[in-house]
Amino acid sequence: MSKFNVSGIERSFVLKAISERKRLDGRDAFQYRDIAINFGLERGCCMVDLGRTKVMAQVSCEVATPKESRPTDGILFVNVELSSMAAPYFDSSRPSEASAEVNRLLERCLKDSGCVDLESLCIQAGMKVWVIRIDLHVLNNDGNMVDALCVAAITALSHFRRPDIIVCGEDTAVVNTEERDPLPLTLHHLPICVTFAIFDEGKYILIDPTELEEHVMDGTLVVCMNRHKEVCIVQSTGKASLLREQISRCKEICFVNVCAISDKIVSVLQRSETGDPVNIALKSLEEEQEKPKKKKKKLKKEKPVVIQKLSEERKGEDSDDEVVMEDLPSWDSDVEEDLDLLTQAKNFISSNEVQCQDNGEDSILPKKTKKKKKKGKVEKLLM
Repeated sequence: MSKFNVSGIERSFVLKAISERKRLDGRDAFQYRDIAINFGLERGCCMVDLGRTKVMAQVSCEVATPKESRPTDGILFVNVELSSMAAPYFDSSRPSEASAEVNRLLERCLKDSGCVDLESLCIQAGMKVWVIRIDLHVLNNDGNMVDALCVAAITALSHFRRPDIIVCGEDTAVVNTEERDPLPLTLHHLPICVTFAIFDEGKYILIDPTELEEHVMDGTLVVCMNRHKEVCIVQSTGKASLLREQISRCKEICFVNVCAISDKIVSVLQRSETGDPVNIALKSLEEEQEKPKKKKKKLKKEKPVVIQKLSEERKGEDSDDEVVMEDLPSWDSDVEEDLDLLTQAKNFISSNEVQCQDNGEDSILPKKTKKKKKKGKVEKLLM
């Protein structure tokens, strides 16, 4: 792994700002950055943003034989990958010391603390157990990737669902998730890691260091704790040493942040189970768009009934008859069909008016409707 080169001017500037109780991003000494948690399309896929640090966790499972030393316990495997995509000084071609250190820390946090109930992963004692694998990828490193990876791993384990299994004698069969609902993992508690950066041989302590602060600090103090105030891990790295009072103060500050992060994880998980109203609305719209469009039934066009009404008194031979259209029937077709019927009715009235004026008749109806033998529909309506 190549080194991150920090110039002397940058180092002196950062140390001077810290001595004046200031930080480059404007935070206080014990102020944590905002955390954003999002889920992928599959169960057990989680992405965590801690400031500009971005990590992703993916949980998977398979059936395998247990270890001889623990025949009734399942297996939890943690794999951390630091690629050059996260930072240019990471080398993905071979395992580095940083990835091995982070991997060991997370294994202690998840396995040694008893977070996951490994006995519940046993299928047949000494024969078959579940193997839970957590793949952690650092997408962008802007400092404090340990805390981000820990939050992503815990959230992904809580969000993951393993398929159910049927045991018949020595044979086992994994049930499809469509036939039977998958089962969640049993987690006893949620251990959260909080990292402190130490400067000037323990004189100054900061929480949640950035990338530049990590390359200037003297060492780190990682405290892993749950919301029950149970300390799972305390790990110190670097050449700096702390007093007992300083470690106790860091534990109190860690507990406050652990409670806030735990509440964030629980709220996000509850929202994913119940469903976000916005996501539900978008999903319903997508389902409606995917449905095949039904063809509209074409309604038969009904001819409008036109009732004529002549004026009782004619003021002269050249006076025009008053024609009133009363109560055109309503039809449920489209607006364009309604407009077509109205134009046809107007054309029908205007053409008959012209014909009546030429023949000198008072009625605007055609001659066929005035036969005495057979009464037309229009005469019946007038009667």
